[in-house]
Amino acid sequence: MDNWYLDGVVAPSEKHRNKALAWQNQLTKPAGSLGRLESLAVELAALQHNLHPSAARVAMAVFAADQGVCAESVSAFPQAVTAQMVANFAGGGAAISVLAKSLGASLEVINLGTVQPTAALPQVIDATIAPQSGNIARAAAMTHEQLQLALAAGRAAVQRAQANNTDLFVAGEMGIGNTTTATAMLCRLLEVDPALLAGPGTGLDSAGVSHKARVIEQALNLHAQARDPVEVLRCLGGFETAALVGAYIACAQTGIAVLVDGFICTAAALLASRINPAIVPWLILSHASAEPGHRLAVEAMGQVPLLDLGLRLGEGSGAAVAVPLVRLACDLHNGMATFAEAGVADKAR
Repeated sequence: MDNWYLDGVVAPSEKHRNKALAWQNQLTKPAGSLGRLESLAVELAALQHNLHPSAARVAMAVFAADQGVCAESVSAFPQAVTAQMVANFAGGGAAISVLAKSLGASLEVINLGTVQPTAALPQVIDATIAPQSGNIARAAAMTHEQLQLALAAGRAAVQRAQANNTDLFVAGEMGIGNTTTATAMLCRLLEVDPALLAGPGTGLDSAGVSHKARVIEQALNLHAQARDPVEVLRCLGGFETAALVGAYIACAQTGIAVLVDGFICTAAALLASRINPAIVPWLILSHASAEPGHRLAVEAMGQVPLLDLGLRLGEGSGAAVAVPLVRLACDLHNGMATFAEAGVADKAR
């Protein structure tokens, strides 16, 4: 078995972090007055090993896959929507498609397996593993071989981004039923009752959420032996979640900063960090999702998301919305004059 995901990662540069901090203190503003925008620029300077960080070149990848757990009626939408949304991504009609165009970012969609077949589509990479993952309430989500394929699909997307000198990577997901699998993984990682984390997902009512929690509890009981994070992913995740995990780890290994999207992506990021803890500095949480379980996942990551807009769409949309904020942080850091350059008196020493 190829355990590439355990390999070392690029370390942030403390030299560039210190230089960026010193640079911030010379700019024409009271120190700290731009708050998170300052620390974000410094963080990127350390990650990119560059006093002048950049978020100009953004690569977006959406991983799509169907979930076998949909057989347990855990979604308000039919499973066919996954394939239909893949076509919508390719046609430019989805939220992430609009955002990518507006931001001048590249966008690719990786289809890891849908029950409803899709024709060859522009911008869609066919990396089909199976029509859907296993039903976690009755079997493991993936075989060991399928898990390796899904992880590798995430790494391949990062390798393509690296070839284009990407500054910032945004990953998204699409898969009807995948809030169920993501919640199951989080429940196991955090040892939390499903009733506390299960949310409406695609729009379930209270009875639907209660049923969803019972399905998750059944899955957790079935896979009680799955405690190692790789086994948690294999037994309780999905193809698209595994691809996210592979992408996040590969970004840290190749030195590309990541904007992590909402609930499902944060669950994948947390699991990836349990597999390879050294990746954590490379994962920047973009926004606070309205899904109930996201708050606990964020707390476990030890970060404060950049935005809180009540979003819960997925697709990478929340991370995409945060891209202009990251770009502005870089522009302020790189473009403001120093006190000396502007002829402005610094504060009294």
